[in-house]
Amino acid sequence: MAKEKVRIEDISKPVEQLVKLTLDDLMPLPPPYDKPGEEPELTEPSPDWRDRYVTDLDGYIAIDLPWKPKTKEEEEELVKKFLSGLQKLLDKENNWTFLQPLMLSIEYCARCQTCSDACPIYISSGRKEIYRPTYRAEVLRRIIKKYLSPGGKIKAKFTGDIELNAKTVIRLAEDAYRCTLCRRCTQTCPIGVDNGLISHEIRKLFSQEMGIAPKALHELGTVQHLQKGSSTGLTPEGFKDIIEFIEDDIEEKLGRRIKIPVDEKGAEILLIHNAGEYLSWPENPAAFAILFEEAGISWTLSSEQVAYDAVNYGVWYDDVQLARVATKHAEIAAKLEVEKIVVGECGHAHKAISVVADRVLADEYNIPRESCMPILWDIVRKKKINFDPEKNNFPVTLHDPCNMVRLMGVVEPQRKILHELAPQFREMTPNGVYNYCCGGGSGFAIMQSMNFPEWRNAVAARMKFKQILEAFQDCISPDINKYVCAPCSNCKGAIRDMLDYYNAPEKCSIYYGGLVELMVNAMVDLEEPFIEWEFH
Repeated sequence: MAKEKVRIEDISKPVEQLVKLTLDDLMPLPPPYDKPGEEPELTEPSPDWRDRYVTDLDGYIAIDLPWKPKTKEEEEELVKKFLSGLQKLLDKENNWTFLQPLMLSIEYCARCQTCSDACPIYISSGRKEIYRPTYRAEVLRRIIKKYLSPGGKIKAKFTGDIELNAKTVIRLAEDAYRCTLCRRCTQTCPIGVDNGLISHEIRKLFSQEMGIAPKALHELGTVQHLQKGSSTGLTPEGFKDIIEFIEDDIEEKLGRRIKIPVDEKGAEILLIHNAGEYLSWPENPAAFAILFEEAGISWTLSSEQVAYDAVNYGVWYDDVQLARVATKHAEIAAKLEVEKIVVGECGHAHKAISVVADRVLADEYNIPRESCMPILWDIVRKKKINFDPEKNNFPVTLHDPCNMVRLMGVVEPQRKILHELAPQFREMTPNGVYNYCCGGGSGFAIMQSMNFPEWRNAVAARMKFKQILEAFQDCISPDINKYVCAPCSNCKGAIRDMLDYYNAPEKCSIYYGGLVELMVNAMVDLEEPFIEWEFH
């Protein structure tokens, strides 16, 4: 299509691709990426993909299922199933979890577009209409008004018409995966309309009623989590082997062995990590073990299937799957007779079990759930461990995980720790509850299908990369090592891929890691640095 403004009703147009992105469209980046040729070119989708997958929105594929209808009959059946699922989404018995806030957001949007300037994806894309927070919401709103409301087809001619066909359905599904659910739009809305929730509910409709969801979230995510024990595929036996490896690694770095408590009944805390930490960043659970041991905290891990992985991908796309995982976490905590569950450095796990699970965990399952951040600050505040901040005397900035900070209000503990233990700590702009998403939220960080990682790195993560570069502009030279503190496994994955995509470790010596690694690195009793300046 030509570079014309896409309208709401264009989503049903019989064109091959609604929008085409180019580098010229995208938001400019600060030095050293302000010159032509400093970032990778965007690629065209493979012709083979167009036949099997949905590339009809912007050429990128989030839903990696061959679900594109081939015949007129298949198109009609798709539309029929969509409308049936939409009716269930609007029914209190079928959607008691989120129906009220969904309907309030459907009914009361003033179309003022205040939310648009808050959306990092919309701004980073060069203000493409299909990424505007209200675009997919307005598509859904018009479908509901026209096809599921009395006299809707007549009223639509005056209030906003839309044609519901196969193009509309498949593009709406993909467009629901062009939002990281960061809720920055909701925070900005003068009346609290939640376009992020609308994106979530669209995903839920496709998953629960039509069996359509990215493999990374469903088949390899929640299904594998429940069947094998972790969304990573890590089994209980594999988990125990990794714990032994971590104990060996701690002994090598600390000079003495720490026995990591596993399956100990009656501990105060059941600590649950994102299992990705064990496989990609074992130094993070190792740092937790060192800090908790040194501070004399009563805690345990669980080796029982599901309980050693805090992730709950259902929070992004499917209420049923969320409830299954959350209930399993609560059951195992009760079996261990712990006082509370504490979530490690994983933002979406914070939200899933601490906030959303409140809707499904009741009675004996309603065990206290907390963030690790206040506990970590308590260690520093009460001087339970001797720290030397000079060990962290290098530039550090802080990324705020959306689900932990904006959605839960856990804002200050991590900042207070960095102010105490990192002499060159500097904030991003904006920061705290106004900070931007890493670009990997709502499952994007683990979605590696076809060309989707390119869109995530070039568009969804672009604002975060801009923030990081701006925070380090006074020391952007590759001769100075710089640390992005990202206290969230999902965010670390997105930042890792983003830095790699832009070759930032080599060009700018920008590295990343969690908060607890910085804390252990500053311990007086640690002879060798805990942080290794290697990109991984």
